[in-house]
Amino acid sequence: MMDQLVQLDKDLFLFLNNLGSTTWDGFWLFMTDKFSSIPLYLFLLVASYRNFGAKKTLVILVTVALLITVTDQLANFFKYGVQRLRPCHDTDLEGMLRLVKSNCGGKFGYFSAHAANSFALAFFFTKLLAFKFRYIGWFLLLWASLVAYSRIYVGVHFPLDILTGMGIGLFLSWLFTKLYIFALQKFFYDF
Repeated sequence: MMDQLVQLDKDLFLFLNNLGSTTWDGFWLFMTDKFSSIPLYLFLLVASYRNFGAKKTLVILVTVALLITVTDQLANFFKYGVQRLRPCHDTDLEGMLRLVKSNCGGKFGYFSAHAANSFALAFFFTKLLAFKFRYIGWFLLLWASLVAYSRIYVGVHFPLDILTGMGIGLFLSWLFTKLYIFALQKFFYDF
């Protein structure tokens, strides 16, 4: 059963990865680059400050820093614990995939920290700012989905790496949203 799932994952990866073309490579390389999200992060920081003030924004920053740290460390734990090769290191796929990035990354890829982090941030800030920005949830979900898919497109993650990262990111975001609300109730009586 597990072998069938892994083979299905590889087949789906090859199908999705080979849909790419040089016309779109630049866009997907932009989406997969962690620094390309800086303008979005700045917008979320400014929106938080304007809606919640300096003290609550500081709590948001601490919560987000903890969320990203936990997500990244958990991803590393899984990568080295499960030791599933990235597609670009899998000899079964040699010559069949499109590696769009100049390098493949680390040897192991289960699960995608990019997917986990982007979905964690999307959910957290949707819960925080949806009252003010009506469609922010849809925008952040689209952004997180593009970041997650970019990892398949550029050839460094399998679909199951992405789906697991999305699920873990959403779960951790839910948990840290609860932590944030608890911190506000504990330290800010006007919440």
